[in-house]
Amino acid sequence: MIKLNRVTKMYMRNRALYDVDLELTKGKIIGIVGPNGSGKSTILKIIAGLTHPSKGNVTVNEVKVDRLIANQVSYLSELDEYYGFYNVGQTIDFFATQFQDFNKEKAEEIRKFMKLDRDSKLKHLSKGNRGRLKIVLTLSREVPVILMDEPLSGLDPMVRDSIVKGLISFIDLENQIILITTHEIKEIEMILDEVIAIKDGDIIGHHNVDDLRSEKNMGIVEWMTEIYR
Repeated sequence: MIKLNRVTKMYMRNRALYDVDLELTKGKIIGIVGPNGSGKSTILKIIAGLTHPSKGNVTVNEVKVDRLIANQVSYLSELDEYYGFYNVGQTIDFFATQFQDFNKEKAEEIRKFMKLDRDSKLKHLSKGNRGRLKIVLTLSREVPVILMDEPLSGLDPMVRDSIVKGLISFIDLENQIILITTHEIKEIEMILDEVIAIKDGDIIGHHNVDDLRSEKNMGIVEWMTEIYR
């Protein structure tokens, strides 16, 4: 479904990714982990068509990625770029006009799960509630690829666990693939099928999470501690 072939990305003289090869199939939730500046967000932006590789090729469903790939990819950015004068309901309605695949009924279901008031102005929402709204908007699109860059950032640790468990209810794993970058490894480990570790733009590990447990007797945090030494 997603294929990166020898992808390198340079920002001026700084190397964000180097010679990355990845082939990812649908029906999985995949975590991308690594320290700040390792290239996690760059991978998502390249798949989303928001930036282009300096070298190499990227395809989604055998289609070369460009900005038009937005009709197959739903992308949750670390950035918060919504209209502050809209309320939650107006923001959902606006997104429904921008994407033909946006499911308003699903958006309302997720909004209620996230405990967001439709009438609340975005400019008055806390960082955590704005983060919840980003999750609502991202998961309400019925596309094959969902990319989530630090979706738990800003959320109260007390509610992260319930939100992570709730994500499963709103994902169609028969038809979708989910890529998540995160620093909150322990909270999200329970839903991951695969984990990819990146350091200084290089993929240094890619494992099935169940295999890590059965073959190495390790969770993701223990595995990361070993490979990042």
